[in-house]
Order: sequence, then structure tokens, then C-alpha cells
Amino acid sequence: MHDTIYKGILILFLYISTKTMTIKSDNWIKQMANDHKMIEPFTESQIRKNGDQDLISYGTSSFGYDVRCANEFKVFTNINSAVVDPKNFDESSFVDLESDICIIPPNSFALARTVEFFRIPRNVLTICLGKSTYARCGIIVNVTPLKPEWEGHVTLEFSKQPHFQQRFMPMKALLKWFFSSQMKIVTNLTKTDQENIKANWRYPS
Repeated sequence: MHDTIYKGILILFLYISTKTMTIKSDNWIKQMANDHKMIEPFTESQIRKNGDQDLISYGTSSFGYDVRCANEFKVFTNINSAVVDPKNFDESSFVDLESDICIIPPNSFALARTVEFFRIPRNVLTICLGKSTYARCGIIVNVTPLKPEWEGHVTLEFSKQPHFQQRFMPMKALLKWFFSSQMKIVTNLTKTDQENIKANWRYPS
């Protein structure tokens, strides 16, 4: 079911993009990463093996970039029976973990960050989807779109609904980013957006 939802969202995004914006290909992604440091660290091709070990592929694909998850996690625990308030989240509800393996308890979630650092051009919006490899395991990925000229490591949210524990390993690809752009430059920016603008940056279309 999760794999079907993943494909449906991707099809919808591709349809909307063909009507209003252009999804960028691997050549554009490589140019932006190499010339403007849009993604750091950056891998120009899909990496599927580490020696004899098979990997969940990461790096540049034909239309997108597969990012990796760092090994720093905040795993939600309900041991204190806390009320979850988005405006006042109780930090005691999280267990900090730095490990090569993260176990998500049933009906819980974990927060993490990308290995990669992003610098998004002013005429670009990015959409992120979880890889189908994990969707078929029941892991739901939620990441906000990256707005024009946003910079930083991206916070990742992984939720686990089925009633069994789920293991996933950092430094492996978990998500795919799509870059979509249009010729018109964004003018309707919030104060937070404006604070992120680098006036001396110039990007090829």
C-alpha cells in the first residue's frame, strides 16, 4: 500500500511540474553541485556497492538525488505519557541516539538529518519522497519541501505504523529529492525567507 501511495504522489508531482515548472535532470544537478555547491558532499552517480557489500543506492539519478541519513537520531518515547504539543514539544519525550543502527518502536517515530548540506537556488523548489525500498517496509517519510534559497542539513521524520520494530541504518539512501524550477524568480518571500537570501548568488536556469 505504501509503495502505491509513493507512486501516486510522484505521478501527481510530475503532472503538476509539466504544467507549471520544469523538473531538473542529472546534468543540471551536477552543474549546480559542482559550480555552486548546491549539495555537499555530492556524488555524481548512483552508488550501489561498497566493496562487496550491496547498498541502497544514493547519489545522482536521472531526475533527482538520493540523499543519506546521518547517524544522529532522536527517537520518540512515550515513557512519560507526555502530551505532544507542536508549539511546546517536551524534549524529555526523545531519546538521543548516535549509532550505526536505529530501531523505531511500533507506532512511534524518529527524527534525523541528512548527511548532505543543501543550498537551494532562488528559482527552485524541491520535493522529497521516501524511497520505495523503505515504503514497502512500512516506514513513512515526511520532509517539508525546501523553499527557494533555503540552506542547511534537512530534518528527516520517519514514522512506523505497523506493530513491529523496524531497523534502518544511517549512511544509506532513504529519500529522493526532485528539483523543479521556473524562469520567474520568487518575489513573495516571508521574513524568514528574506533572511536566507544571499544577494551575491547567481544561478543558471
